[in-house]
Amino acid sequence: MMKTRFLLWSLLLLLAGSSLFSCQTPDVPLPDSYARELRAPAYPLVTIDPYTSAWSTTDQLFDSPVKHWTGRVHGLTGAIRVDGTVYRFLGQEEPQWEPILPMASHTPWEAAYTLQEPTGDWTGAGFDDSAWDRGKAAFGTRGMPALATRWDTEDIWVRRAFSLDAAVEKDVYLIYSHDDIFELYLNGEKLVSTGYEWKNHVVLKIDKNLLKSGETNVIAAHCHNRTGGGYVDFGLFREVGDGPVFAQTAVQDRVAMSPTHTQYRFTCGPVSLEVRFVSPLLPENLNLLSRPVSYVTYEVVANDGKSHDVQIYFEMTPQWAVDHTNQEVEVTGGNTEKVAYLKAGTTEQPVLEKRGDDRRIDWGYAYLAAPTAPEVSLSISDYFTNKLAFAENGTLPTGASNMVARLSEKMPVMGLVDRLGKVAAAPVNGYVMVGYDDIESIQYFGNNLKAWWKEDGTVTMDQALDLSVAEFGEILAACNDFDRQLIAEAIEKGGENYADLAILAFRQSIAAHKLVRGPEGEILFFSKENNSNGSIGTVDVTYPSAPLFLKYNPELLKGMMNPIFYYSESGMWTKPFAAHDVGTYPLANGQTYGGDMPVEESGNMLIMAAAIAHAEGNADYAAKHWETLTTWANYLMEHGLDPENQLCTDDFAGHFAHNVNLSVKAIVGIAGYGYLADMLGKKEIAEQYTSEAKKMAQEWMKMADDGDHYRLTFDQPGTWSQKYNLVWDKLLGLGIFPAEVAQKEIAYYLTKQNTYGLPLDNRRTYTKSDWIVWTATLANDKETFMQFTDPLHRYVSETPDRVPMSDWYETPDARKVGFMARSVVGGYFIKMLEKPVSPNGE
Repeated sequence: MMKTRFLLWSLLLLLAGSSLFSCQTPDVPLPDSYARELRAPAYPLVTIDPYTSAWSTTDQLFDSPVKHWTGRVHGLTGAIRVDGTVYRFLGQEEPQWEPILPMASHTPWEAAYTLQEPTGDWTGAGFDDSAWDRGKAAFGTRGMPALATRWDTEDIWVRRAFSLDAAVEKDVYLIYSHDDIFELYLNGEKLVSTGYEWKNHVVLKIDKNLLKSGETNVIAAHCHNRTGGGYVDFGLFREVGDGPVFAQTAVQDRVAMSPTHTQYRFTCGPVSLEVRFVSPLLPENLNLLSRPVSYVTYEVVANDGKSHDVQIYFEMTPQWAVDHTNQEVEVTGGNTEKVAYLKAGTTEQPVLEKRGDDRRIDWGYAYLAAPTAPEVSLSISDYFTNKLAFAENGTLPTGASNMVARLSEKMPVMGLVDRLGKVAAAPVNGYVMVGYDDIESIQYFGNNLKAWWKEDGTVTMDQALDLSVAEFGEILAACNDFDRQLIAEAIEKGGENYADLAILAFRQSIAAHKLVRGPEGEILFFSKENNSNGSIGTVDVTYPSAPLFLKYNPELLKGMMNPIFYYSESGMWTKPFAAHDVGTYPLANGQTYGGDMPVEESGNMLIMAAAIAHAEGNADYAAKHWETLTTWANYLMEHGLDPENQLCTDDFAGHFAHNVNLSVKAIVGIAGYGYLADMLGKKEIAEQYTSEAKKMAQEWMKMADDGDHYRLTFDQPGTWSQKYNLVWDKLLGLGIFPAEVAQKEIAYYLTKQNTYGLPLDNRRTYTKSDWIVWTATLANDKETFMQFTDPLHRYVSETPDRVPMSDWYETPDARKVGFMARSVVGGYFIKMLEKPVSPNGE
């Protein structure tokens, strides 16, 4: 069988060098020849959509559990057994806990609480809290998990009394969740004191001698909610079992990335192991882009010239299919024509019943699957049984046919073993698949829509898994070819550091979207405003991400704009400017954001419509929405030159009037409308709007002038800001602003850079990484461009925040201010839209 495996894999690698999915030459190299070694803030592993998005947050793949972008663990573990010795290479085993005092995620618990600041020693066991209210945990604001007692003021004080019949012999751990500033005491002894932060299930080993047997003990806590959600929950636990089963780790020799791959190489005693995580997010192939299946490939070869007995193990937990661990799940198995799989989902199945930012999907089913083969076995077990059996003999027990459990009480696992047999000098290979069937993906103005790949329900998940096996070699070929070309072009355009940034942005940006088929069969490509407010289809998130999709498939950008056009043209949105969003993910039933961004969003939509026409060489898309675009252009004509007090896309900086960069957006948006009119043969309209844009630009230059640069706001001399919106005047060839405007700004910016990049403006030292790349693209040469992007590369390489890349960070120390895993990093691709300048300047 080993020889058969090797021949099969050789055939697949031959396919990966062929042109089955493209018109490229047949000598496409394998990923090793162009994948780039780099240190990422977090490494993408399985990136399908906002709900199925799993990352490694450490440099070594085995030093942390695999996590969803929100920070919750999505258990995925890998180990290899070589001649009876087990080496863990993927993920980290989580401790399993037995409650001494349960958290609300296990069962509601009762405590005394008050919303008024107490006097006296409220933290001690002897304090009289009889005048306090009584309530059950968890305490928090609306929408928080396991919520039993609403708390909507700034502060809450909680006292939980309990007694222990006997002394505690094993180690004791405090586990707590809080939002925001939190302090906690045990019998008057302070154990926790946080800053302004919010975290879930923090584990802290405590001194068990602080607990008193036969007496009353008290855990006292205070939480101050500065803004947004508030939350308090805590309990005491002891660990079950004797520690991790797979304690020994492999030696990681390499990690490298390409746009669709994350690749690791390990030494596992006498064998070498290569593991690749492949998410085939190829923009031109909508069915493949949408198909909810990622691959984990593996290749093993002896490194000592001898033969070794090898088995490989993968394990996935139902955490992939729950929002919170207090939910009950069912784990089952099945087979298709080509695939064996295990799947997990909640017993409740609340399809499209929840919305928000810090949410994980709790409907549909998570899959661990592999091609059917005699050497592959799968098993459902409790947390330890599968691992213990694999460590003992390299196989899996028969296991249960199904298992139902509440994850806070018992953690089932889905285990898979591939018995690779004798491995020597000839490599032995295989792969597993991680997938998710979400049943219904998006609610769109009252209609539940399925993912694009389902083709209106005619394609099942079983069929999608079979296709993923049947097309495996072709898909790898297409991914390799795409990656090679993207990296080569990025290096040519902006240098090697810029190529690294493009690689980091690619999967993150695409996987922050969901592709569905609209009621009329149209493309709808919905962004989720990750780690912000959870808005769906936000225009000022679409705008910064647009360059990636303009470069690789403008149809996807149309799919992002279509809901906004429909919202206006249906009559549901009646204001004379573009909406901010169409709801809160995954419910797209109308704007839920609390304010409007009139100039911002109207300018964004006009510029993107012009950019699509520029990319496609025609204005057909704009023609379909001409009346709406005209309304927005006229709004900008009246209100755009000197914007009133309002938000722009950088809304975290607050409202302010006379925004010079926002004025640029309005002027370029008007010019974009003129550009579209010209393409549509509307010459008089084109002349009118283009002339007005040029006139406004001249006024802008006078109003914003501050000597060697232009101001942040028209009314504040001595200020400055990045004028990143100017980039579209350059890229679309509009010729509205004189070229020296941008070059004056570029020269000034070079005097304002910090260690990790150019600040957004003079008010603070923080920046937005997408805007840095847009600003850098204003430069006339590659060397100057790199002066802006090299510090950005330094940021992603050195930031202490190990999360999917943040786009909002401090330029002096590379620390994240907010935001992560957002689609806006697709804006890094704006340099790729720049056309080469011919020798005659055309």
